[in-house]
Amino acid sequence: QVQLVESGGGLVQAGGSLRLSCVASGSIFRVNDMGWYRQAPGKERELVAGITRSGTTNYTDSVKGRFTISRDNAKTTVYLQMNSLKPDDTAVYYCNAEIITSVLLTRVTRWGQGTQVTVSS
Repeated sequence: QVQLVESGGGLVQAGGSLRLSCVASGSIFRVNDMGWYRQAPGKERELVAGITRSGTTNYTDSVKGRFTISRDNAKTTVYLQMNSLKPDDTAVYYCNAEIITSVLLTRVTRWGQGTQVTVSS
């Protein structure tokens, strides 16, 4: 059993900051690519930022220069530092990871339960 657990969402005023964390746990051999997605009401889920195991990152254009994704491989954790938040950043944020399980070295994709980020104007 492998799962992702997120934390760090909340309510913040425009211009403020939040830091999201996501920990992978269970029968893990290795965690490969990790990422953060978000889904606003009435919109499709979109990739916000991704990071490979070696640390290569990518961001959607709307968050470049404001958000930073990072990871701690030893702790199987991925972070999203969000600065200069805008009301348009309001959404449920989901963590995603590709994991190689320690049981038969199976490759699986897991999602976190989601954490609400609300930015007030």
